[in-house]
Amino acid sequence: MHKKPRVETPKPQSEAGDGVKTVPDYYEFLQISPSAEAGTIHRVYRFLASRLHPDNQNTGDPEKFYLLQQAYEVLSDPERRAAYDEMRQKKCQPAPLSTWIDFMDSMQGELNRRLAVLAVLYFQRRANPYAPEISFGEVEARLGFPRDYLEFTAWYLRTKGYITRGDNSAFTITAEGVDFVEKQRVTIPILQKLLTTAVDAPSSGAAAVNQEILNPSAELHPE
Repeated sequence: MHKKPRVETPKPQSEAGDGVKTVPDYYEFLQISPSAEAGTIHRVYRFLASRLHPDNQNTGDPEKFYLLQQAYEVLSDPERRAAYDEMRQKKCQPAPLSTWIDFMDSMQGELNRRLAVLAVLYFQRRANPYAPEISFGEVEARLGFPRDYLEFTAWYLRTKGYITRGDNSAFTITAEGVDFVEKQRVTIPILQKLLTTAVDAPSSGAAAVNQEILNPSAELHPE
């Protein structure tokens, strides 16, 4: 008789400062936006279920399949999802990027802001292609930087054609912006760090990092 694979409940990712354990980030696991509609959640679930099911000899993963089941049970139920979203907002809010990246130091700070905005919009486009827009308020919160200082950054990136701004004032990365990010991530340490969603400061010194950003090949200098 075929023995069913043993599946263990995934361990919590971390503990909050008050000792309360946080549950896994289901949205990050499914690679979808927290605002994703029920139909999107169902499609992603079915796709991942076929890949992660223990019976799939090529890509099956019992632990991830169990986590997938948990995620779908919560996010497909409106009441449970609402409760989860409230808890997630309180316990799982990522630290602003300004905690480890310098946005203030004149030219270098401005170049860092451009890279950070592109990285945030790129990640959103990849995670949720059906709703790739991010409001100015969300960009401001993610960077941890005042909006007034981001106006010039947004203007420059729009003029270069790397991002667009819709009628609802939300930003979206363009194909040109995607090309830039994917081409330059291997040569610009901060961009690579941003795209891997790290929260610690880069190990290399700020001067070395900024020298990479100031390289003309980065194509981020004003014309």
